Amino acid sequence: MSDIKKAVLAYSGGLDTSVILKWLQDTYQCEVVTFTADLGQGEELEPARQKALKFGIKPENIFIDDLREEFVRDFVFPMFRANTVYEGEYLLGTSIARPLIAKRLIDIVNQTGAQAISHGATGKGNDQVRFELGAYALKPGIKIIAPWREWDLLSREKLLAYAEKHGIPIEMKHRQGGSPYSMDANLLHISYEGRHLEDPSAEAEESMWRWTVSPEKAPDQAEYLDLEYAHGDIVALNGNKMSPAQVLTKLNELGGKHGIGRLDLVENRYVGMKSRGCYETPGGTIMLKAHRAIESITLDREVAHLKDDLMPRYASMIYNGYWWSPERRALQVLIDHTQACVNGWVRVKLYKGNVIVVGRDSKSDSLFDPTIATFEDDKGAYDQKDAGGFIKLNALRMRIAANLKNRK
Repeated sequence: MSDIKKAVLAYSGGLDTSVILKWLQDTYQCEVVTFTADLGQGEELEPARQKALKFGIKPENIFIDDLREEFVRDFVFPMFRANTVYEGEYLLGTSIARPLIAKRLIDIVNQTGAQAISHGATGKGNDQVRFELGAYALKPGIKIIAPWREWDLLSREKLLAYAEKHGIPIEMKHRQGGSPYSMDANLLHISYEGRHLEDPSAEAEESMWRWTVSPEKAPDQAEYLDLEYAHGDIVALNGNKMSPAQVLTKLNELGGKHGIGRLDLVENRYVGMKSRGCYETPGGTIMLKAHRAIESITLDREVAHLKDDLMPRYASMIYNGYWWSPERRALQVLIDHTQACVNGWVRVKLYKGNVIVVGRDSKSDSLFDPTIATFEDDKGAYDQKDAGGFIKLNALRMRIAANLKNRK
């Protein structure tokens, strides 16, 4: 007999998690609490409540939470302050959502007195690591039930058979094959993996993309956009004050309209395998380009270079599931400290898949001094004769080494 009396399930209402719900009830004989997060995936979540009720879940044990503002404010924005990119391209749309889900799972565990959490991540992927590292960091004694590492329902056909046997509703899209891709969406991105994409030499089908038009079909007229920054975060678009979630929603709309943010990537998963995925991150692509632009005039050179040095490690922490680790928290303090002076505005031009920075300024914190940078007469603001000694001293070690080589 299991000592798990109650488990909190990360529940979407789809086929996999509906099967897991029933499987938990049968296998562990435990009470199930369902948690469904609205992270801006654009789907109606109320059906998840109705499905949970159908399986005998008590109304007080069904949690459907709108986490959009918290997601962007406390996870996406802090990540973008670091200009975070994994392996040179990936903007971590799936990765950054997992620590918030883990946090809320543990919140619900504490609220309901549950002993375990359960999730639908497979034993091959990164998400199992992200969910579980986060859960253990926030509640060390929590028990974890990962059905894909325990059961024998390791194919779609077996899942469908289990669902039919136990009266789990199967939508027509599942019977007929549905989307050929495994998809994950939130306010930052939508991802596609599996089936056709498992051949890394095959071009993604145009019909796959959901949020963006192809650059070829984007408007022929460029669109200009002004982004206002305060302490490294966007606070207004075109002069209109917005909340974090409103900012990202609007940027997704504009970026998608202009074919911005498509990515086809073969990445290195934490568990060791290479995986091919396609991503749409229209708003995030605009955010990254604009944030680097405002930092270019407000950050000291060595501070900016230090951030660039640290960013790949920070990106790996997020990708690998270490958001709640002491090293990520410590690094975040440094990153946030650098953003105190990142205030001002950036103007970008959106055109056929491109984000082009065309202007940037900061009235209070710009380090750009036109009296020194000018190619015209600077009236003594910069003494060019000083450069000779600067160069000679910096060449000293190379001159010594060259002299030694010549003597040999």
